[in-house]
Amino acid sequence: MTMKTIKYTILFTMLTSIGFAQNKNAKANFEVDGVCMMCKKRIEKACLKVKGVKSAVWNVETHNLNLIFDERKVDITTIKSKVAQVGHDSKGFTATDEAYNDLHPCCKYRDEQIKTDHKSK
Repeated sequence: MTMKTIKYTILFTMLTSIGFAQNKNAKANFEVDGVCMMCKKRIEKACLKVKGVKSAVWNVETHNLNLIFDERKVDITTIKSKVAQVGHDSKGFTATDEAYNDLHPCCKYRDEQIKTDHKSK
C-alpha cells in the first residue's frame, strides 16, 4: 500500500469510530403528562429503574423530563415505554387504559377538572 492509502484508511477508520461512538452521559428531555408530586415520584422512579439511566428529573410545572443516560445501554424509546407502563403519556407513547386507571385519582391528568384543580393550588 502507498502512504496515501494508509493515511486515508486511518482517517476513514477514525471518522467511522467517532460517528458510531455512543455517549455514556447522553442528555435528553421531553414532555411527559402528569399533574402532581406523586406523578413526579412515579415518573422519575420508572426512569431510574431502567438500566443505563443515571438521572431523571421531572418538572411538575413544565412537564419536562430531563435525563442523563448511557446510550450504550438504553435509548429514549425504551425510557418512554417504561414511563407509559406506569401510566404517563409522552409524545409517541400513550399509557394503556389499564395503567392510566391504576393512577391515584389525584393523578388523572387526562381529566380537565383535575388539571384545573392542580393549577389553582
